[in-house]
Amino acid sequence: MRVERGVTVADLLAEPRLQAIMRLVAGEEGRDRAIHHPRVQKPGLALAGHTHGVVPTRVQILGETELTFLEALSSEEQLERASVLFGLGLSLVVVTRGAEPPVALLQAARETSTPLAVAEPRSSRAIQTLHRVLDGILAPSETRHGVLMDVHGVGTLLLGPSGIGKSECALFLVERGHRFVADDQVILSLLPSEQIIGRAPTLLRNHLEVRGIGIINVRDLFGANAVRLEKTLQLVVEICLWNDDEPYDRLGLDESTLDILGVPIPMLRIPVRPGRNMAVILEVAARNHILKAAGQHGAQKFISTLMGHMEDPGSEPGQ
Repeated sequence: MRVERGVTVADLLAEPRLQAIMRLVAGEEGRDRAIHHPRVQKPGLALAGHTHGVVPTRVQILGETELTFLEALSSEEQLERASVLFGLGLSLVVVTRGAEPPVALLQAARETSTPLAVAEPRSSRAIQTLHRVLDGILAPSETRHGVLMDVHGVGTLLLGPSGIGKSECALFLVERGHRFVADDQVILSLLPSEQIIGRAPTLLRNHLEVRGIGIINVRDLFGANAVRLEKTLQLVVEICLWNDDEPYDRLGLDESTLDILGVPIPMLRIPVRPGRNMAVILEVAARNHILKAAGQHGAQKFISTLMGHMEDPGSEPGQ
């Protein structure tokens, strides 16, 4: 299901990476204002009276340069300039370097119900963090029913019909030291780098449904190292019921892909039946994907060796 991305100020500030560095100091009434642009803006010229080009739905950053300029003005001029800026209907204004906002900014924020936040890092780091967060939540996205895991560093999306055992596979993998990202609903977003990032909806974050037990909190049970907020998608594994009449790939030469948001992602189709250790199989799939990405294709190498032996039956395989 393709969805249009957007975020309110409240949801943006609730992102863990921003919660760690940013706090809201005024304008709480405007927390439902929307942000629709993944890039921030520095409205220094607006403080000088030139408001053309200010995009209200972008996050506005006031760093050391802007604050120094503002504090050099008289109290009356500060109030006037702040009123002009905050009168533009801004979604969110962020003061960096942990600086206490001037009284004029606090007053203008309260009068216009404009959210005003303070970020502890300097402007460059605060902007980088905001860009990373906004790239993820404002990117073209779709939601898929599945489970997302980090297996040996490979972002692996498990697909398959309900009840096939995707969540149980995730639990086995977590027990073996791999990291859990999302269960049931996986939000997949296309970044400007053409990478696909997957994460869980906020309400489902860290939670996994295990039939017969119920919903568990993976972070609480296994610790913080057992979970990730998001992971780049590199491999899709469709888990299906074993069918003796279906010709499954036995050599590994088929290079199937699944199109997600216009990006082809390598895909495997793995049948499940009693006795198969799916956790080990998924670990091998991830390791094999790493080898392929490094240019080592075991199946192709085997076939090449076999063909060479057939052409020269007297030679030893591998020579």
